[in-house]
Amino acid sequence: MCGTIPKSAVGDVVFRRRPHSNGFGGRSFSKKRSGGAHARTIGAMTDRPIKVLIAKPGLDGHDRGAKVLARGLRDEGFEVVYTGLRQTPEMVVTAALQEDVDVVGLSILSGAHLTLLPRITALMRERGLDDVLVTAGGIIPDVDVETLRKAGVAQVFGPGTTIAEVAEYLRANARPRD
Repeated sequence: MCGTIPKSAVGDVVFRRRPHSNGFGGRSFSKKRSGGAHARTIGAMTDRPIKVLIAKPGLDGHDRGAKVLARGLRDEGFEVVYTGLRQTPEMVVTAALQEDVDVVGLSILSGAHLTLLPRITALMRERGLDDVLVTAGGIIPDVDVETLRKAGVAQVFGPGTTIAEVAEYLRANARPRD
């Protein structure tokens, strides 16, 4: 069926709506068991894993990769919030602010990365989220990567990147939120 994800792709990930007064909803991925042995914790808060927001900006309707990444990072011990499909830049930034995340991961396959991603990073700076690590993944031509880095995207992950590589990068580069 078009648009469905087989249970094997998401396994025991728990989907739940995040309550927000503005009606914006998303999904949180959490473990059924507690803790994550592999997660690096943030600062002095030894019980707090790195919190990652996975977002699908724009009209891109393909989210299997984002959901697999969310599950994989969760299995690596990260706390992961998935926004769902078709998010505006404002919705992504609002979710990042409300969820108090350490990392925003933007998944984009639509070709609108040079429009949407710089808008998201600019809004994040305007809202005081310039200490949040921003990464991107999907189908992004190599010639566009430098433009995205100048706009504030710290790392671009292309096809074939493993979940372990993403997790290692996030552990090494995410900074604690104050």
